[in-house]
Amino acid sequence: MDQHIAEAIGRPDLIRLDDRLVCLRFETMKVVSALAAVRHLLDTGVVRRGDTLLDSSSGIYAYALALACHRHGMHCHVVGSTTVDRTLRTQLAVLGATLEQMEPCDDLKLDQKRRVERIHEILAAHPEYHWMRQYHDDIHYLGYRAIADRIREETGTERLTVVGGVGSGASTGALTRYLRDAPGDLPGHASGHAPTNAPAPTTAPSTAPTGGPSGVRTGAAPADVELVGVQPYGSLTFGAQHTSDPEIIIAGIGSSIPFGNVSHELYDTLHWISFDAALSGAVDLLRRHAVFAGLSTGAAYLAARHEHDRAPERTVLFIAPDTGHRYTDTVYTRHREATPLAHLAPRDIADQTELALPWSRMLWNRTPTPRFAA
Repeated sequence: MDQHIAEAIGRPDLIRLDDRLVCLRFETMKVVSALAAVRHLLDTGVVRRGDTLLDSSSGIYAYALALACHRHGMHCHVVGSTTVDRTLRTQLAVLGATLEQMEPCDDLKLDQKRRVERIHEILAAHPEYHWMRQYHDDIHYLGYRAIADRIREETGTERLTVVGGVGSGASTGALTRYLRDAPGDLPGHASGHAPTNAPAPTTAPSTAPTGGPSGVRTGAAPADVELVGVQPYGSLTFGAQHTSDPEIIIAGIGSSIPFGNVSHELYDTLHWISFDAALSGAVDLLRRHAVFAGLSTGAAYLAARHEHDRAPERTVLFIAPDTGHRYTDTVYTRHREATPLAHLAPRDIADQTELALPWSRMLWNRTPTPRFAA
């Protein structure tokens, strides 16, 4: 029996939608990451019950951290994006979390810049607060180990393709590192790849996965696990900062600043997907499979279907990080605008100069972190 609701919320469902097409569905994915990170900080003495944990969030992580703090008797302070909606603001308030939300802004880069600046102001005034640094501290990998084990048991890791929004890099990165490693091979210490422009970590050494410079298990042939990352147009992470989407930003899967938790060398293929295409994917997923999920899930589903069609001998698993409730007004009420998926296909490109809406696909081939993302 679970001891707290956060433990139930963080437990995903594995749903087989079609032959070799699997959905890893979360109610709120980052809860599993936040719970494990906070537990590790407590166990290593970095923080104590009653301390205040601080971070920036565009939505899901704010709720996850608030639940983790509630579970462990701690205070939560979040600097939130303009994308934090009324429902989440209310939940955070009732949970006792402090939310400082940025003023409305259509510029993702400016929104993130303001949040980081505010974090530093808060830390200057309250040096006793602990900054969780979800974008840079690889303790956020820890919670995905048990999930990777379950995927390995239920789907295997032979000819497995994982598809998911990149975002902070923790979910896709951790799952892939753990899945590519044999269950007993991981020594349990991360490489600590914070970017050069980030402050030095304030935590004890974490137990996130390694196994060689690219996270592949040592002493054995790597499991056949491919990773496909999904990005919005305008995201710096894989070099699309010169593009833009005329519709709203797909929150949580891209960035205008470098993230230390993104291990570029793990990714085999990238898909850049527009709001309109992601909307079509989300609507089709609900209509065809009755899975009610968010906009980034619609994008991942679209990419996963394409990868499944290209290699039907592989099992393709895509990550659905949240439910569709917060997207009812912006996505699902527009379901009649959805394009039939049979009419959508990506443009295969050789480099980022060829990027074009609504959907582009490029081989990344596990290339190390490029200079623009370092």
